Amino acid sequence: MSLGLIVVFCLGVANFAAHKAVLESGHPMLAQVPWLLKPLGGRISLIVEFAMLLGSMIMVASGSEGWALLYLLYSSANTLAAWMIFSDRF
Repeated sequence: MSLGLIVVFCLGVANFAAHKAVLESGHPMLAQVPWLLKPLGGRISLIVEFAMLLGSMIMVASGSEGWALLYLLYSSANTLAAWMIFSDRF
């Protein structure tokens, strides 16, 4: 198992935790989510999160280590967005 795959998996766990925390926060911004993501209380967006993680893990496992860096950038953006939501800067 490559280091990139382990990093992507750990980042994915963190992304899911942040995503779920934002969904459960009740932040007013969630009322503005497009209708496509509202079924199941916004949980459909977790499926999109899973697809991003799975796709990145498949690419890294096939030898495209650059995808680990891209997923790190994506995770950084998610972390920044979650921090902005929880600190009322958004």
